[in-house]
Amino acid sequence: MSDFLEKNPWNALREFTNARIALGRAGSSLPTAPLLAFNLSHAQARDAVHHPLDADVLHEQLRAQGFKTLDVHSAAPDREHYLRRPDLGRRLSEESRVMLAKTRCAPSDVVFVIGDGLSAFAASKQSVPLLQAVCPTLADWTIGPVVVARQARVALGDEIGELLNAKIVVMLIGERPGLSSPDSLGIYLTYAPKVGCSDAQRNCISNVRPEGLDYPLAAHKLHYLLTHARRLGLTGVGLKDDSDALLASTPATPAIGDDSNKAAT
Repeated sequence: MSDFLEKNPWNALREFTNARIALGRAGSSLPTAPLLAFNLSHAQARDAVHHPLDADVLHEQLRAQGFKTLDVHSAAPDREHYLRRPDLGRRLSEESRVMLAKTRCAPSDVVFVIGDGLSAFAASKQSVPLLQAVCPTLADWTIGPVVVARQARVALGDEIGELLNAKIVVMLIGERPGLSSPDSLGIYLTYAPKVGCSDAQRNCISNVRPEGLDYPLAAHKLHYLLTHARRLGLTGVGLKDDSDALLASTPATPAIGDDSNKAAT
């Protein structure tokens, strides 16, 4: 059967990217193996969107690393509402809002929020290793409790940070799955978080996962942005990421054609 396959002359380029290039063809169609691989990736992406976050396990992992944690839920009561009503994912449920308002937390420099977003796989797999990588670089920072948020979108962090009196909120959230990255984590920083902040007031670090932007480099970028956000008193369009200039040698950039996407906004 392999005699009927016509190889693509760009086949050698496949070693440089995860993108679906140079797949060859069988007649006028894709060969069976690439077609099955595509269908598998598509199924994994759909699973990532609908798979629930195991918040209990995540709390256990965080507490084992010495973090204090809080658990919240957005105003979206379930996944169907979350997907159909993005606005509900940007605000806390009444129960969570009251709980945070009653929580006695001293003002902090930064609060980390872990949200399921559009990939609970990403929140479960990438958030704890990232925190392990970045927190040792924040020795002179006061860090509030880590908040685990379900049915969360990026802006949910604004309300959480405001209620917990944080100077900066960092949202670690599952990005929209790509066909080669169902577990990609996004990082969003907002200085002086409060309800109503716009995306122009945030900075984003995308594609955090071992196959993309690895933990040490993501932690380096996050530390850089946090440091300069605190110094300048802002995040967003006024804060540029020049962190690569501080590296002795810049690591290789993620593969060309990687199709991970932005987080749930």
